[in-house]
Amino acid sequence: MASLNTISVKRKLRVIVHGLGLSSLGSALFLQSVVFSSILQKGYFKGIEQNHIILNSEIALTGFAIAYFGYMFVRFIFSNKQNF
Repeated sequence: MASLNTISVKRKLRVIVHGLGLSSLGSALFLQSVVFSSILQKGYFKGIEQNHIILNSEIALTGFAIAYFGYMFVRFIFSNKQNF
């Protein structure tokens, strides 16, 4: 019974990590589209954040999104065992 509980906890943790990772990547894509549209309209983009808590959380989420993207990239690349 302990092994089923461990599998269930690992599965829930995996779902949480994938949900957070995919939402981070999705929000990064959305924010990039907003920035690029501002650059196309004005010719430049100026973003200023005064709140250090928000700035640090944005940096942490960006780092997590980069790490998650790298993890998924490596996972998909090495999951394909075919020789080209």
